Amino acid sequence: MDVLEAIDARKSVRAYLADPVPEETLRKLMELALRAPSWGNTQPWEVSVVAGKRQEALKQALVAEAQRGTPPGFDMPMPSFPERYRERSRDNGRRLYEVLGIAREDREARVQFSLHMSRFFGAPVGLIICIDRELTAWSLIDVGLVMQTIMLAALGLGLGACPEAAVVSYPNILRTHLGIPESKQIVCGMALGYPDPDAPVNRFRSPRQPLNEVVRWHLD
Repeated sequence: MDVLEAIDARKSVRAYLADPVPEETLRKLMELALRAPSWGNTQPWEVSVVAGKRQEALKQALVAEAQRGTPPGFDMPMPSFPERYRERSRDNGRRLYEVLGIAREDREARVQFSLHMSRFFGAPVGLIICIDRELTAWSLIDVGLVMQTIMLAALGLGLGACPEAAVVSYPNILRTHLGIPESKQIVCGMALGYPDPDAPVNRFRSPRQPLNEVVRWHLD
């Protein structure tokens, strides 16, 4: 796939086939993704790849904690957005729930979809991305670069992916199941696998702002 086609085709995949991803494919994916740029080639990221029985145990633990009503305890501070950005997020949520057929007042369906997030959307592979706690916000830029590269490489290998905050809601569970030390800050998760072509949610594509609203031209 041409790189320009891949950039345009990439989207968040929220429903997956149960087919396992071969280890050889995962290794090729990560080798490609680690070509992502970083400040001074510091390569500050660390990625845990989890599948099989280990992932199933992790999913069960995350869902159980959410069902107990335990408040999330992210390593990363939760974002606070001005109104114009919150409205973009709300609009995206409305569009997504429309595709899912979930009514605004259907609280139970929304709860179940939230728990589905904690199951990596049913993907057979989960990724957990960390950095050393001593690093600054500049290294988070590098994490964003490697995550985008992972998603583009996944597309080129016939896979789909979706970055997720839900699966890093309870860092202590991740540390227990994956052996992530306290010295690492857990930044974000990602679902990875073969997209389910029949799932209506995979037809959803989030909108983008018009070019002239977010790009300032200084060409003279």
